[in-house]
Amino acid sequence: MTRVLLTKGGAEKLQQELQRLKQIERPRIIQAIAEARSHGDLSENAEYDAAKDQQGFIEGRITELEMQLAQAEVIDPTKLNLDGRVVFGAHVDLYDVEVDLEVTYQIVGELEADLNRGQISLSSPIGRALIGKEEGDEVEVSTPGGIRGYEILKIRCE
Repeated sequence: MTRVLLTKGGAEKLQQELQRLKQIERPRIIQAIAEARSHGDLSENAEYDAAKDQQGFIEGRITELEMQLAQAEVIDPTKLNLDGRVVFGAHVDLYDVEVDLEVTYQIVGELEADLNRGQISLSSPIGRALIGKEEGDEVEVSTPGGIRGYEILKIRCE
């Protein structure tokens, strides 16, 4: 069984999605299927086919979320011994040397990574490069666009 690392916020987000699918989407699609059946001949009933397809997607997603949550190891970075180092769940303020810009990333698991929200995966090139480093350290990251240089300005666990 593979471990799925999640922050507390990431686990809560997956739990909320699972709850929404089970309590709102599943009953809604069951009602849609019942309504489509009431229209008669199912062999040429596009509404019925679409509802059954959607039901399959919802049930698949429910199964996927349940498996991920069953395998999840929720890590609270505030309870980790930071010791001045970048750890899973930490927020890291960086200075991007190439573009003369400060950026902030949170190191998270693959399931919750979202670059638009400043959440990068532990297994991404920059995530791997930052883990274990300290404030003031400079890191070079090999990216598809070339080598990028960063200086770690601040590390926070929130």
